Amino acid sequence: MATVLTPPRLTTPPGSNATGGGGNGFGGRGYGRDGGRENREWSVPARTYRTGMWMALVAIVMLFAAFTSAMVVRKGASSDWTAIALPRILYFNTLLLLASSLAFEFSRRALDAGRARDFKLWLNVTTILGIAFIGGQLIAWRELASHGVYLSTNPSSSFFYLLTAAHGLHLLGGVGALFYLVWKAPKLAVGLKKRVAVDVTAIYWHFMDGLWIYLLLLLTVRL
Repeated sequence: MATVLTPPRLTTPPGSNATGGGGNGFGGRGYGRDGGRENREWSVPARTYRTGMWMALVAIVMLFAAFTSAMVVRKGASSDWTAIALPRILYFNTLLLLASSLAFEFSRRALDAGRARDFKLWLNVTTILGIAFIGGQLIAWRELASHGVYLSTNPSSSFFYLLTAAHGLHLLGGVGALFYLVWKAPKLAVGLKKRVAVDVTAIYWHFMDGLWIYLLLLLTVRL
C-alpha cells in the first residue's frame, strides 16, 4: 500500500506574515500584535500647505473687502464724516515693509544657492524690518492721539484704526512665522527640515505687503 507524503506546513510567528513584513503585509507598517498602530512617518505634499495658505488668503481678502464696502457706504450715507490727515510716518512704514519683502527674497535665494550664512542674515533682517513696521504703526496711532483723534472721534478715524489694526494683527501672525523660521534656520540651511515652510511664509508675507499698499491707497483717497 502506497504511503502518501504530506508536505510540511509553513508556519509564521504571531504578528508576521508571508511577505516578511508586519501584521498587514505592508513591510511592517500598520498594526502590531497588540492591535496598536506602529510609528510611521507621514509625508504631506508641499502643495497641500500652499493650497491651505491660499485658502486662508482668500478669507483675508473677503474680510478686508467687507471693511472696504462698509467704509464706502458709511462715508456716502453720513453727514458727520470728517477727513483726517494721515501721519507721514505711514509712508516710511511702507518703505520698511517693502524692504522686508525684498530681504525675504534675498534670504530665499541664498537658501536655494546653499549659502547658509546669507540665508540666516537676510531672514533676521526681514524679521527686524517687520517688527519695525509694527512699531511704526503704533507711533502713527500715538501721533493721531496727540492731536485728539481717537477711535470714536468720527467715522473716518474709526475706519483708520480698524483697518490698520486688522492689518497689524495679521502681520503679527507673519512675524510669528518669521520667528519660527529664524529658530529653525540652522536645520533649514542644511536641509534637515522641509523648506516648504519658507515658501509658505513668503507667500503670506508678500501678501501682507500688497495688502498694506492697497489699504494705504484706500485711506489716502477715502479719508
